[in-house]
Amino acid sequence: MSTFEIKDTFLLDGKPFQIISGSIHYFRVVPQYWQDRLEKLKNMGCNTVETYIPWNITEPRKGEFHFDGLCDFEKFLDLAQKLGLYAIVRPSPYICAEWELGGLPSWLLNVPGLEVRCKNEPYYQNVRDYYKVLLPRLVNHQIDKGGNIILMQIENEYGYYGKDMSYMQFLEGLMREGGITVPFVTSDGPWGKMFINGQCNGALPTGNFGSHARPLFANMKRMMKKTGNRGPLMCMEFWIGWFDAWGNSEHKKSKLKRNIKDLHYMLKKGNVNFYMFHGGTNFGFMNGSNYYAKLTPDTTSYDYDAPLSEDGKITEKYRAFQEVIKKYRDFEELPLSTQIKQKAYGVIKAEKTVSLFDILPQIAQAHAVEGDKLPGMEETGQDYGYILYENTASAPYSSLKIEDGQDRINAYKNQKGIFTAFDKETADLQKVDFTAGDRLSLLVENLGRVNFANKIPFQRKGIKGKVLADGNALSGWNYYNLNLDSAQLSKINWDKLSGKDDSGLAGMDKASSPTFTRFTFDVSEACDTYLDFTGWGKGCIFLNGFNLGRFWEIGPQKRLYVPAPLLKNGKNELIVFETEGKRSGSMEFFAEHKLF
Repeated sequence: MSTFEIKDTFLLDGKPFQIISGSIHYFRVVPQYWQDRLEKLKNMGCNTVETYIPWNITEPRKGEFHFDGLCDFEKFLDLAQKLGLYAIVRPSPYICAEWELGGLPSWLLNVPGLEVRCKNEPYYQNVRDYYKVLLPRLVNHQIDKGGNIILMQIENEYGYYGKDMSYMQFLEGLMREGGITVPFVTSDGPWGKMFINGQCNGALPTGNFGSHARPLFANMKRMMKKTGNRGPLMCMEFWIGWFDAWGNSEHKKSKLKRNIKDLHYMLKKGNVNFYMFHGGTNFGFMNGSNYYAKLTPDTTSYDYDAPLSEDGKITEKYRAFQEVIKKYRDFEELPLSTQIKQKAYGVIKAEKTVSLFDILPQIAQAHAVEGDKLPGMEETGQDYGYILYENTASAPYSSLKIEDGQDRINAYKNQKGIFTAFDKETADLQKVDFTAGDRLSLLVENLGRVNFANKIPFQRKGIKGKVLADGNALSGWNYYNLNLDSAQLSKINWDKLSGKDDSGLAGMDKASSPTFTRFTFDVSEACDTYLDFTGWGKGCIFLNGFNLGRFWEIGPQKRLYVPAPLLKNGKNELIVFETEGKRSGSMEFFAEHKLF
């Protein structure tokens, strides 16, 4: 057994220890590649790996826990330990991380009286229930129990959100009661009230920043002295890149010369964790969003301009940081144990396309709405994906106004598109032309809940108000939950074609309707590859039942990364759900990592 302490410096078994760490989110990387990414972390010169644990994938439904596959953090920690890497674990109920709702499970939003990230008994009780299951799985991974965890975080960037010290002390006490014995840390922006408000008695404050290490370390030191904290300086998130949002004009990148200068200073004066060392991928519907002047959903790629690219390739930034670290510690590079190849599988042709409306009753149950106020997504028990509301006009009307609609709404009259509204536009008055008997369909997409700042509590999705036709509330609604899981996809009747030819693509009667398109293709050797979605509008893509993530023609991302372990030797199935009526008869797999 070993010990890890915080004095004026970090002490490992009583001797000074400098943390040089890198962030890898195990849940953004297929498990078959965890060892490869960890080996490359060690080879860059790092001695520690840092990761979050997202509550929303660990307990996706109340009382339903997942600890396998992408959720098997214990396996990830074991692999790191075998490679001689220590670990910093940040299991906060809230993690931010550009992850859906900052890692909080969306079902919390439907708990009566619950307020997140503050002193609130319904919230406290759900955190207790979660930690009662989670913490026992971390206890034996601590360094004083024979594991490799040296630090754990209490909350994440709490100073940006609140200043309820009783909440922070609640979490600290709960973790100690649950058997956590290693030292605690907090992390916040090292400026003003944020850094002070996020601190907790008994935890080392650390800073999150991307440049100007010299003045920020000095500011941290002053504020730590002011609040009676002592200990080493550490940048818990050295932002050496940034994330991308749909609609950005280009891929976000850092200035490498500035990074190198700051890294030198931090290694001379303190400790560092690269955020991110390896970004990975926002598979499925798990990307987060930000909201300042407008809603900005994050792309499927979480490349982050990191030293290790989204697909695990070593970059110029990696080599530059490796050279810097060599000046501060001695290390030897390990031989890489995972063989990873890239391959262009070329063009694949669409086989069949069906309209969502033609198969809707087959894949989703219709639920009647009582009254004229529509239920939001969470109220119906749905977390992610899409929800469809339908209504038949009982009289003519010429305008529609939607109350409290989130995030993006595609509207259809008799199954043909009439308008699309995004963000604030969803509240606009829409001119329409409906007569008695016409069918109104509203397909609402959850683009990813906001993961940062004060809008976190207000992330209920779908439509939560009334739909007014010429100022009068419509009634007689049905709704359909479209979470698009493997169970729903398996119910698609591919023989119910929407078009007039065998492929179902040419001459479609409902050209602007949302559709599912099916491809099959053979693979003789599974390799990493990149799926180009040029010619397609917006939607999500499923490979052998696995949700690869969202695509959107507005970019900047143009290809989806497909890790080899998601492919099968032999026949593979690709299903594209597209909502804009913009489809091509083909897609192409490339061998180049040209995501932007």
